[in-house]
Amino acid sequence: MAKRKNKGGRNRYIQFVEYMVSGGAYFWTGYLVFAILWSGLDWSLWWAKLAANIAGWTVNFMLQRYWVFRNPALKGHLGDVTGRYIFITLVDFVLDYFIILGLKNIGITPYIGQFISSGFFTVWNYFWYRFWVFPEHLAKKRPKITLARVAAHRAHGHRAYHHTRPLR
Repeated sequence: MAKRKNKGGRNRYIQFVEYMVSGGAYFWTGYLVFAILWSGLDWSLWWAKLAANIAGWTVNFMLQRYWVFRNPALKGHLGDVTGRYIFITLVDFVLDYFIILGLKNIGITPYIGQFISSGFFTVWNYFWYRFWVFPEHLAKKRPKITLARVAAHRAHGHRAYHHTRPLR
């Protein structure tokens, strides 16, 4: 069976195993923080989930960006990658919260609900991370065209405005 590699020459199967390991680090970090805050300190479900996810997201971003989906082509795109990661994790948080809340409302403890929810997000996030957040290629940034840039632009430098030959 041929090895499936990405454009950077990395084996996709190894990358998926790394993804699962970093996802486990995210899950268990968040799970521990949630247990301390929800059961230990009696925080509300919303605030306990939010704090737990922030802790997990921090661990997850570092592992996903610099280990699982490491890619030299992403160098210089930290702002783009971080913005995409924040966007998808905010979407994830809302979905996750309502999954956990819905399961809690039908009698399933949030501790079990997090395992159920994580099954969905394992698949969901792999595709988002691989193809959108940490893609193999990001378009080169084009400079923003602003009125100030247009006004300051001299098409051929200052010499374009000086004649070197006499006019006839």
